[in-house]
Amino acid sequence: MSAGHGHGHAVNAAADRKLLSGALALILGFMVAEVIVGLAAGSLALVTDAAHMLTDAIAIALALLAIRLAAKPPRGGFTYGFKRVEILSAQANGITLLLLAAYFVYEAINRLIHPPEVQGALVLITGLAGIVVNLLATWLISKANRTSLNVEGAFQHILNDLFAFVATAIAGLVVLLTGFTRADAIAAFVVAVLMLKAGIGLVRDSGRIFLEAAPAAIDPQALGAELCAVPGVVEVHDLHVWEITSGEPAASAHILVAEGLDCHQIRIRIEEVLAERHQLTHSTLQVDHATADRAEEHCADAHGAVHRSPTTAAPAPDPASPAH
Repeated sequence: MSAGHGHGHAVNAAADRKLLSGALALILGFMVAEVIVGLAAGSLALVTDAAHMLTDAIAIALALLAIRLAAKPPRGGFTYGFKRVEILSAQANGITLLLLAAYFVYEAINRLIHPPEVQGALVLITGLAGIVVNLLATWLISKANRTSLNVEGAFQHILNDLFAFVATAIAGLVVLLTGFTRADAIAAFVVAVLMLKAGIGLVRDSGRIFLEAAPAAIDPQALGAELCAVPGVVEVHDLHVWEITSGEPAASAHILVAEGLDCHQIRIRIEEVLAERHQLTHSTLQVDHATADRAEEHCADAHGAVHRSPTTAAPAPDPASPAH
């Protein structure tokens, strides 16, 4: 059995922590001010934004905690360390967005039916200030490692809040100029829809990782056929492709090669194919010769599809051996 491992984790966790901490300070400071102004102005859009900013702060705090835990080395039964804490954080962010979206849709509909008094000037000024603060926070997080689903979750929270403040400022301007107070509820509804979209994306992507689905860019069926095209390979089975955490794909497979060929050289070639064409630098490969007298050891309990080379005939199994 042979294993090939290559780790290209060039994530600067210290830089990410610094950027996220800066964004967290901005969000917390402005959130307190927005709650006060929102209550004074009677604006659902501002209260919605403030609640969203609270989830932003929680999202960033979770992201910071996840980065710290993910940096801990593997130990005990945690052979991959705590890398998937980042995915837990991303999923928590997504679920939070979905729950808040549902609540604010409900509130927005109520306010469309029964519009309250809204102070347009306060809403407009706060919305413009929120745009500035969120532009700075978005810029900070955009400089972090967004290939991490954890950081991307925090970024989506902040980006949605930026859109929310744009909608809020527009609503404030409409109320100020026309007195149409339902514009505030409409803005809250727009923000809720954006939250729903971002939440669905985060829950879907984190769920794929928890279910150990193949990365979206890799088709396991096509990959199996590609590996079978490597000269000397007779069969590929037990092929698994998954992500340990976002941006860290891994693969394992059982490879059968024709008798008389160098298993180690073929393994090296397969590892090159995985790394160069698919960025699969973390691979575990079991390579054996395809001999008829050992066929039962290879396929007795294969998981998934069995891929066979179209140019190299596999040895016929012994009729007396069990079915595979």
